[in-house]
Amino acid sequence: MLGCVKLSGILMTNTAAATELDAFYPIRPECQADIPKTRFKIKPGKTLSARRWDAAFSKDGHLDIAKVLRRIHRGGIHPSIKGAVWEFLLGCYDPNSTFEERNGIRRQRREQYGIWKDECQKMVPIIGTGRFVTTAIVTEDGRPVEEERSRNLQEIDTVGTSSRSSLDANNSALDKKVTEWKLTLHQIGLDVVRTDRALVYYENEANQAKLWDILAIYAWIDGEVGYMQGMNDICSPIIILLENEADAFWCFDHAMRRLRENFRCSTGTIGVQSQLSTLSQVIKIVDPKLHQHLEELDGGEYLFAFRMLMVLFRREFSFVDSLYLWEMMWAMEYNPNMFLSYESGSASKGGAGTSGNDKHLKQYGKFERKNVKMGSNDQQLPLPVFLVASVLETKNKRILKEAKGLDDVVNILGDVTGNLDAKKACNEALKLHKKYLSKIKN
Repeated sequence: MLGCVKLSGILMTNTAAATELDAFYPIRPECQADIPKTRFKIKPGKTLSARRWDAAFSKDGHLDIAKVLRRIHRGGIHPSIKGAVWEFLLGCYDPNSTFEERNGIRRQRREQYGIWKDECQKMVPIIGTGRFVTTAIVTEDGRPVEEERSRNLQEIDTVGTSSRSSLDANNSALDKKVTEWKLTLHQIGLDVVRTDRALVYYENEANQAKLWDILAIYAWIDGEVGYMQGMNDICSPIIILLENEADAFWCFDHAMRRLRENFRCSTGTIGVQSQLSTLSQVIKIVDPKLHQHLEELDGGEYLFAFRMLMVLFRREFSFVDSLYLWEMMWAMEYNPNMFLSYESGSASKGGAGTSGNDKHLKQYGKFERKNVKMGSNDQQLPLPVFLVASVLETKNKRILKEAKGLDDVVNILGDVTGNLDAKKACNEALKLHKKYLSKIKN
């Protein structure tokens, strides 16, 4: 009898967990049939819960990051605390800091974001109003579109000062940077409209505008890279998880510190090309037969993997599973020196910087720990590359047997959508990473 009661309790817990998950990320009824099946489930005793998260802090706020990383690897993060945990995984805060120190950093960052937002709002007043644009607001030479229309209609005299200032507070001083930024704003708006449309969250225009504001302000601050399509897919989950707009901005900013080079494009090159080259190198070492076959199909540049690397498998997983995959990856790649390297402006995500003792090594994620032990700190070997490589390995036989052209490769890889298990994929990537390191060492 006791066994039946216990089993019943477990079943009830699992059912409640599934219902709870659906409540956090509700899907529009008309879209239910079109989205990939979600595999992630909240698992009591395995998933990092709010209770275990709170217990991982000391009285003054120091976080036992090693304990948190182990729990994430076992069962992911509960949706109620996902945003707060991500801030640590992405290096927004130092686990060795106190509550008071983090509150001070948070205040400073919110103030800084407010300054940047005010600066952008003076140039484009619609920012921060809960609305956004999907049509161009300036011409290629920087003139407000409204003014240009008036010129074409020979009604320049009817264009008042207020209508000019609604688009630009200082039109006469438009420089190249301002013009280029303004030219991206409607494209950001078009991408926002297309972002995670299946989620009930984005039925609210104010939530869409929050995403647009953050992407627009980021594009202004990072003028070198600006905005590229795909950033919306990275930012979207973050603004859902973190209610405060400034906190969401900084979390996105730290995610972009990992991914920024993927979006750096110039004439004839794409930012993610370096990772595609690394992927080619990895497959050539671990599976030379597959690599040779892909080269014979003119696929040696691995462009078919572009999307997977660019937006971290957002298209291959359901919304919930992609979040699970990201936190698994970030936990595996975690480096406890990340916060300090970001604050000091170091290009590295953290560096080895360890005495090598076992206690300190436990503060590293599994993937990063292996790099430290091997004496490798090569930033050109990111975990997502090995994730893609592991997917290729699972389709090895089909590609070798069925692929007669690159379209066949794309179709074969397309079958993974909704059929990948995030935890299994990460574990396979770790195995492949180990195999690769052992081969290049020998």
